[in-house]
Amino acid sequence: MNRPNREPLSNASPPVAAWRTAPERPPLGSDEVHVWRASLDQPPSQVESLFQILSADERARAACFYFQRDREHFIVARAALRMILGRYLDAEPRLLRFRVSHYGKPSLADEYGDGAIRFNLSHSGRLALYAIARNRELGIDLELVREDLADEEVARRFFSTLEVAVLRSIPEPIWARAFFNCWTRKEAYIKALGEGLSHPLHEFDVSLVPGDPAALVSTRRDPREASCWSLRALDPGADYAAALAVRGHVLRLKCWNWCVEQ
Repeated sequence: MNRPNREPLSNASPPVAAWRTAPERPPLGSDEVHVWRASLDQPPSQVESLFQILSADERARAACFYFQRDREHFIVARAALRMILGRYLDAEPRLLRFRVSHYGKPSLADEYGDGAIRFNLSHSGRLALYAIARNRELGIDLELVREDLADEEVARRFFSTLEVAVLRSIPEPIWARAFFNCWTRKEAYIKALGEGLSHPLHEFDVSLVPGDPAALVSTRRDPREASCWSLRALDPGADYAAALAVRGHVLRLKCWNWCVEQ
């Protein structure tokens, strides 16, 4: 793929909410979405403490990881989810119960209000992100930006014809960023739909040019569907790309840092 070699563009979408320290019980309005950022690198003593929060099933899953770092990251990611949801539900984190849809999307068990609190999570590298909202579907995706994974063949296989055409116009210095903008926005949307990869990725288009606002541009199954969703770019840290997809309009986006000591 021949890519023009022009000066890099800014990757600044509309202003992104700053990452702040959350209050003990963060109020969550119906017009709000909260995103939490967690570092998965924790001292061994903290990992052991967090392990005690997990369910028997989660502990068994943790034991299946071959590499210690992957095992520890899984433990921290799952414990952080429990601790974050515990704040909104005023519930003991280790007692929370979940269910999983036919396509693998997790949600809280019916006893917590039949979906009043919706959540989604993603982790990559040393970070995890969690999205929380009330009574609306949402999806979040986080990816470590790696030049070697931003591959032309991958784009042709998973991106739409329009998205591949836009990628062809992207200058080399920001091509990988554009690739992962596209990847995370598409992943966030299909995670919000809850259909997994059963929803063909070439049947909808997202914006991807660094500097342009995140957007669901079009959906071919139902052209009206694109106007029903909000896409937001997130800035979790250097070398990461992330996106949030939410049904309806997001009037307030608040971004919190999760700390194990809280």
